[in-house]
Amino acid sequence: MAAKSAWGPGSKSGRTARLTCAAPTYEFLEKRARRRVPGFAFDFVQGGTGADWGADENRRALDAVQIVPRYGKLEKVETGVEIYGRRYDVPIGIAPTGMDALIWPGSTMALAKAAAHGNIPYIAGTLANSTLEEVAEVAGGNTWLQLYGFPREDHRVTFDLIARAKAAGVSAIVATLDAPVRAKRPRDLYNRLVVPFRPTPRTVWQVATAPHWALALLRNGMPRFANIERYVEGRPTLDNVAGFVQRELKGTFSWEEIARMRREWDGALLVKGVLHPDDADEAVKAGADGILVSNHGGRQSDAAPSPVDVLPGIRDRVGGRADLFLDSGVRSGLDAVRAMALGARAVFCGRAYLYALAALGDEGAKHFADLIREEFAVAMAQSGAWSPARLGNVTFRHPGAFDFGA
Repeated sequence: MAAKSAWGPGSKSGRTARLTCAAPTYEFLEKRARRRVPGFAFDFVQGGTGADWGADENRRALDAVQIVPRYGKLEKVETGVEIYGRRYDVPIGIAPTGMDALIWPGSTMALAKAAAHGNIPYIAGTLANSTLEEVAEVAGGNTWLQLYGFPREDHRVTFDLIARAKAAGVSAIVATLDAPVRAKRPRDLYNRLVVPFRPTPRTVWQVATAPHWALALLRNGMPRFANIERYVEGRPTLDNVAGFVQRELKGTFSWEEIARMRREWDGALLVKGVLHPDDADEAVKAGADGILVSNHGGRQSDAAPSPVDVLPGIRDRVGGRADLFLDSGVRSGLDAVRAMALGARAVFCGRAYLYALAALGDEGAKHFADLIREEFAVAMAQSGAWSPARLGNVTFRHPGAFDFGA
């Protein structure tokens, strides 16, 4: 798809132009979001594990990749791309975000609407606020499903989720590997975001001083793990469902389990959380069509390298046997160009979409989808690549590339 409009608010009208001026980049959205939501909700999304070094490193690594502009040849910018037989308007999708409704109540369906609006893939989370069926009804074939494992009873819940995805018309399963144990997230502990959650005077005050968030909560209800409620014995209260998730969920799979998933699922199968070429090789052997190179947004290990720095090593090992995707730290169209120059087929961003909702309300996700598409078109044109297929030929410098040895 060609870029829909020239850059700048002068090419727009009404509310769209006002949003462009109020929040022209990710950084403006993040700053505005901080003012509009309770502190515990903002901390939940912004925070990583440990001292946040992993989350910070994701930004440093992306910013270190330089793209040399090329000029003198004028063509029409084309941002569309085909992925697994489906045409998307831009190769920048929405990453999965668990407990997404904490920062903006009703966020899952707002993200589904943004995916339909922008014609982009949306990886709906296992722990999202709405069911995969509800998401697929709105986003249609743009719906991908991020999958955690529930190993009890021979993965009864895991494979029921896969069956539900098949019935709902989900296009891809994205099996998560990178959460084998529960990570320590200091901000959540400080804010008492534990099960069972009990409000404190401080959290009550934060809600009272965030009226936009409080009104959204009244409209949409308390955050929930909608996909999991049917598997809980007794009344599916938030405490009961959260307790079930804590007891039963396992945030990783063995390669044998991935191979079993391949036999059960006839759509696109991706694995998420790969950071080492050897693991990428195992994923291909197990039958994965794609690999989402990710460090969980810096929320699992503070010592993990940034995905963009390990991407070239994984690209060289995989050698075209599977498609490569990237998330963690992506917040602009330029970031997408950087990652795709290094070998990614497409990228996904999560925090940015949640900040957009928190900053602008229900329409924020659509605004960010439009914003990042325009940024991507501009960054492509500056690099001399007038379509995503040409991004592998741009001239770049990548000083942080990880050396995996021979």
